Amino acid sequence: MTLVIRRYEAADAGATWKVFRAAVHGTAGRDYAREQIEAWAPPTVDEARWAGRRAAAHTYVACWDDAVVGFSDFTDDGLLDMLFVDPRAGGRGVARALVTRVLREAAAAGHRRLHVHASITAKPAFERFGFAVDGTRLAEVGGQQLRNFDMSIAVRQPGSDSWPAGWVRSRPS
Repeated sequence: MTLVIRRYEAADAGATWKVFRAAVHGTAGRDYAREQIEAWAPPTVDEARWAGRRAAAHTYVACWDDAVVGFSDFTDDGLLDMLFVDPRAGGRGVARALVTRVLREAAAAGHRRLHVHASITAKPAFERFGFAVDGTRLAEVGGQQLRNFDMSIAVRQPGSDSWPAGWVRSRPS
């Protein structure tokens, strides 16, 4: 199987929702209470609203054999808003491939820094990718308070020779 990272298409809305829900329930479920998980990823979604949110961001999907197994994005204001991988595809480099693509695209779009509100579950992965914790926060989702972490990373600019190719740093020099 070859992992392909490509731009989100409107037809990916349902598949990305399923990945999101599976990741929240299957992966983040070990770090949050059942009520928090249900509020974060309820059984149904307004698919048009979900699709609009994906289309409004710079969203990328990870596919194996044409099946969506993960997705990530960044917004015009520099927020890496989503990074979710189907638990069955976890531990195979999908998240790293997605973050690498998002960082490259964000740099090409002129961003010097990306921020993320990382869940308790995602924090260790973002740290491995070079993000640094800037603070903790409580997010309200569906009447539930979910603890997460404000994290950020400086991105290497295209054409910059100050860092090795492909390298990202968590703090500006």
